[in-house]
Amino acid sequence: MTEIRPFAGIRYRVEPSRLSEVLAPPYDVITAKDRQALAARHPKNAVRLVLAESAEEAAYARVGEILKAWREEKVLVDDREPALYLLEQSFEVMGETRVRRGLLARFRAEDPERRVVLPHEQTRKAPREDRLRMLRATRVNFSPIFIMVRDAQGRLERRAEEIAKAEPEVSFTDDGGVGHRMWVVTDAAAVSELQGALGAAAAYIADGHHRYATALRFRDETGPDGAWTLGYFTALESPGLVVLPYHRILSAGPSLEQAAEKLAPAFDVTRLDDPGEAARAAARSDRRYAFGLAQPGAGALVAESKQAILGMLAADAPPSLRALDPWVFHTLVLEQLLGIGPEAVDYVHSLAEAEEAVASGGCRLAGLLRPTPVQQIVDVAEAGESMPAKSTFFHPKLPSGLVIHPLLV
Repeated sequence: MTEIRPFAGIRYRVEPSRLSEVLAPPYDVITAKDRQALAARHPKNAVRLVLAESAEEAAYARVGEILKAWREEKVLVDDREPALYLLEQSFEVMGETRVRRGLLARFRAEDPERRVVLPHEQTRKAPREDRLRMLRATRVNFSPIFIMVRDAQGRLERRAEEIAKAEPEVSFTDDGGVGHRMWVVTDAAAVSELQGALGAAAAYIADGHHRYATALRFRDETGPDGAWTLGYFTALESPGLVVLPYHRILSAGPSLEQAAEKLAPAFDVTRLDDPGEAARAAARSDRRYAFGLAQPGAGALVAESKQAILGMLAADAPPSLRALDPWVFHTLVLEQLLGIGPEAVDYVHSLAEAEEAVASGGCRLAGLLRPTPVQQIVDVAEAGESMPAKSTFFHPKLPSGLVIHPLLV
């Protein structure tokens, strides 16, 4: 069972209308340009806390100093009593309004071998080191680990709906048009019920694998209490749980015409006019595997798998991986059919960015993928396997700095 606890969060004390000015996205989606813009937007923007200015040790120490100063200035203030924090985000996807509710709570990170909280992604050394140095310097979590839990009986959703009938303590809309409302839950009965609903459920990491790995390493450095970290728990069954695709920007490879020929043994290929059309055609496809390709100045195509593809996949590959578009795209399409190595692959998380790369000639090809279904993510996690890098983009992201979690050590 996942151990869940309320905690007294550290929160901004600014005018409600200015809250969106001081929050920041998760550290791993902030570009250098984004960092500059956020820092210029407000002198107390959380980007100064979640992302060090450089990899120098002094830069992490500086973050610790900034955090201490802002707490002394009462820009950041500790809540008076432990609470669970219910966060609701409302947003549009493909013209449809969705609502996702989840709980911010303290929980204990466990070794993956214990099968309490299941990952689905391998981590890389550089982000792990970055997050560990930030933990050492600040002794807080600025961003939660995004965790999906089974809620087949609807306990979490029912209680969240009841809580959401009251006026929220926090309400704002971010630059992306995502509405945020948050309730601070301190009622003992409500906290106990929510702890029971979350703790008894199977739990899967959606986003934040590097932060989870860092919590375990911090535990190994400091002792058992170092494992307590910040999570955001939402129901697997929620219609507001939305996964968008990462698209691939390829700096090398054949022409689109040559690619169509190389793909023909495994895919039915249809030529199209532009990347947007190819991405939408792939998303509509009911074939086992489908994706789009686009080349600057040469149009696009959609590739939909034939039955023959099954004989071309490694027979000893785990079924949970063989089911994934990103796995097939990397291991079969890029490496075997198109001869494109991993050094030529970059990633963008929006179709607009992929379209811009094609329009500006900033790539040789753009690979346009479908979203990964949530059940496939669960299957990979339960099988103990790891998905290819950048296989999922959970939308919307959770703001950093909304509720800061103080570590216990």
